[in-house]
Amino acid sequence: MTQAEPKFGSVMLGMLSAKNAAAPSPVVRFGHKGAFSDDLKREVDAYFDREGGSRRDSPRMYLKTAIIFIWFVGSWALLVFFATTLWQGVLLAMSLGLSIAAIGMGIQHDANHGGYSNHPWVNRLFGFFMDGMGVCGYIWRYKHNVIHHTYTNVQGVDFDLDFGNIARLSTLQTKKAWHKYQHYYLWFLYGLLLPKWVFYDDFVIYRSRLAGPHKLPTMNAREVALFWGWKVFFVLWSLVIPAMVRPIWQVLVFHLIAVFTLGVTLSSVFQLAHCVAEAEFPVPEESGKLMNDDWGVHQVETTVDFARDSKLLTWFLGGLNFQVEHHLFPKVCHVHYPELSKIVEKVAARHGVRYRNNVTLGAALASHFHHLRRLGTGAQVGRA
Repeated sequence: MTQAEPKFGSVMLGMLSAKNAAAPSPVVRFGHKGAFSDDLKREVDAYFDREGGSRRDSPRMYLKTAIIFIWFVGSWALLVFFATTLWQGVLLAMSLGLSIAAIGMGIQHDANHGGYSNHPWVNRLFGFFMDGMGVCGYIWRYKHNVIHHTYTNVQGVDFDLDFGNIARLSTLQTKKAWHKYQHYYLWFLYGLLLPKWVFYDDFVIYRSRLAGPHKLPTMNAREVALFWGWKVFFVLWSLVIPAMVRPIWQVLVFHLIAVFTLGVTLSSVFQLAHCVAEAEFPVPEESGKLMNDDWGVHQVETTVDFARDSKLLTWFLGGLNFQVEHHLFPKVCHVHYPELSKIVEKVAARHGVRYRNNVTLGAALASHFHHLRRLGTGAQVGRA
């Protein structure tokens, strides 16, 4: 027997414990089940019973983790201790950035969702890969697992849509004069994701305990110690140790190349699932209003898959090109997403739910570009 999945629409999709978790402000609400979600769950349960495999603890996942970790350590060691020419440094710095992106998408993401293993301590162990890259896993689990996964693309509620005055990603956000250029300049700003995340965003949320309209639970003493300890660890391996063997200007230049590569990769991948022309952007009409009587339908409406036929891209992205399946089954290991996508598409057609997929990576990038351009010029998108 496979483990039961959490109910559709459950606020606690993440790994925060009940005693630490505080539910987001009840701005909007969803029905926890419906005909589509019930039918989909039956089909997916039948798939796992028929295949006889586990939803988690996949040998493929453990092998993949080893490969990515070796890639990361090898890129870092070669860059810091062995690179002797400019082109070697540039290539190794880009390799390091891509390996960190692979860790974020292909290891910690599953672990921090509870989809890596049936054993909580294993999920916690591999979830620390995110903290090792400087990002506070505790804050991320609440922002991503609880807020984003529950209120996906709900304007004014999904904190992932809020870039402040820098960009306009939803129709409820005020249009500024410079937004008409956002489809150009945002690609550069995407590259600054990691330093902004590590040295600004985490500290703002740590002090205020606020992520947009949502109040986060208080961190206990252990989580506070982990917050500071992992920040120090990140600075040590990424800057201090390299500066002990290389001139500081070289360390800073190649560090920037690595984090820029990482930032553009991660930001683009996550934007291609939600901030594209094909996705819906529902607007809550009033506080407490029922957005949809089936939370599963909402996830399909607000999320878009891309490049489903590319095995190489699927491996590197940790299955995040199958975001529809990830949002519907966040506690299932991503190695199952390609097969689950066939089930989701079939059930969606049966219930008249529009399942969206950009066939190639290029098509998804173009869709995101055009979405940014339309919003930058004041156009309306989605269900505004």
